[in-house]
Amino acid sequence: MRMLLNIQIPNEPFNTLVREGRIGELMQKILEDMKPEAIYFTEQQGKRGAVAVVDIADPSAIPALAEPWFLKLDADCELRIAMLPEDLMKAGLDALGDKWK
Repeated sequence: MRMLLNIQIPNEPFNTLVREGRIGELMQKILEDMKPEAIYFTEQQGKRGAVAVVDIADPSAIPALAEPWFLKLDADCELRIAMLPEDLMKAGLDALGDKWK
């Protein structure tokens, strides 16, 4: 199941890790473990953030994606299911439209 992991990172402890020269190693470890299809770092509400595209086989994999961000960076994480166009085509929207007219 493809999901979007939206990560909002507060200034602390990130700033301290940057000043100590430890953020690169930590980020590398987190990203190697989560193996995102893609990740984009961006600003979110005036703070650091990221959006990762991940593919998981089972919902039980969700804690392994989010916990490193929670535990190491005090980040907020939101997960959303994401579909490719072909996934949407398999959804049977026309039949659903007929059913719920």
